[in-house]
Amino acid sequence: MADLPASVRVALWATTALGGLVDLEEVPHRAMPDLDHVDGLVPQLALWRDLGERLVLLALPRPGDLTSMPRGPADLVAAATEAEELVYVTGLGGALVPDIHTFGPEGDQGWQALWTSFDADPVPQHVVQQLSLPDVELQLRREVAALTAELDLAPGQPLTGHGLEGAVRGSLDQEWGLPDGLPARSVRVIELAGAITGLAEAGLDHRLHSADSSSTLQRERILRQLHDVAAKALVAATNVGALHLAGWR
Repeated sequence: MADLPASVRVALWATTALGGLVDLEEVPHRAMPDLDHVDGLVPQLALWRDLGERLVLLALPRPGDLTSMPRGPADLVAAATEAEELVYVTGLGGALVPDIHTFGPEGDQGWQALWTSFDADPVPQHVVQQLSLPDVELQLRREVAALTAELDLAPGQPLTGHGLEGAVRGSLDQEWGLPDGLPARSVRVIELAGAITGLAEAGLDHRLHSADSSSTLQRERILRQLHDVAAKALVAATNVGALHLAGWR
């Protein structure tokens, strides 16, 4: 299955479950099938459902950029910026942040996700509804085209702009594990943005860099820009998809 931040599929499958289309107990397996253990997710989703929430949204914050997440206390900000992902509800407010790590003895380890709930401010409905996915997709494609052209001109390896484009096209054939009922444009942008963020992260792996520090810094700057552009589009496409699943659009 294609690699995505866990919160992308959790937001979509949790919204599907809050609408009664799948059982809440199925959300961990459907959203994170590669993990061995998930804790803390279902009880909080059940509480949100009982309180009338029907929409779960995604944020991908990072240090210095909290624009995609709701306002909340310092402990939420600290956990969210460390994880660089979370899901949240808009009506009463509230967020869930994952901590994904290995567990078990050396040689027999698995992966688990521990989800912790935090208070968060409610988000006005008009703020959520104003997302325009056609504009998001157009901007994503324009900025990716410009940045991949810039990457082609940058010296060094391992990833050229042409190589990135080819790798993205190849990754779009993977299984993405998304629920049925999403608009075609949401799926298209999630797949494109998800592929770009994953490949940009791979290109930032320091083990693959050249010894030329100037070239490395230049390529890192371009790849970080690519990652940030794609991450913003991934948030928008996921949240528009969740709005459709919840019947808000």
